Amino acid sequence: MSNGDGVTAALSDAVETAKEKVAEVGGAVATTASATVAKVKQAAKSAEKKVKTEVAKAKKAVGKTVAKAKKKLASASKDAKKEVAALKKKVAAKKAATKKAAKKAVKKAVAKKAVAKKAVKKAAAKKVVAKKAVKKAVKKVAAKKAVAKKPAAKKAAKKATRK
Repeated sequence: MSNGDGVTAALSDAVETAKEKVAEVGGAVATTASATVAKVKQAAKSAEKKVKTEVAKAKKAVGKTVAKAKKKLASASKDAKKEVAALKKKVAAKKAATKKAAKKAVKKAVAKKAVAKKAVKKAAAKKVVAKKAVKKAVKKVAAKKAVAKKPAAKKAAKKATRK
């Protein structure tokens, strides 16, 4: 038998071959991995660009929407303020009309009182005139009665003297 030089040489060759194969596979894996990493980096960059452009578009759209909403709110606010002013004017006009109507009613009431006072004065004057007329009539009636009684008294006196 030999001292095992052939076995050692065979093992050395096998190890060298395996080493070369591992180096080839490692190199292939490294090149593939680096290519994949490069592709992933490139995809990430393009995705980042897309996201940036989409975000910019969204910001513009939101800005436009907010601007439109602000304009609408501003116009609605102006319209509401105009409406409030118009309603205030109407209320003020109604108050003024009510005051005028109240003043007119007071004037009419005062005028009616004056007319009533005049009527009361006229009625009082008529009563006074009527009382005076009644007094005159009473005086005339009393005078007539007195005149009428005197002759009767004279007749009674005459009758008494005759007897």
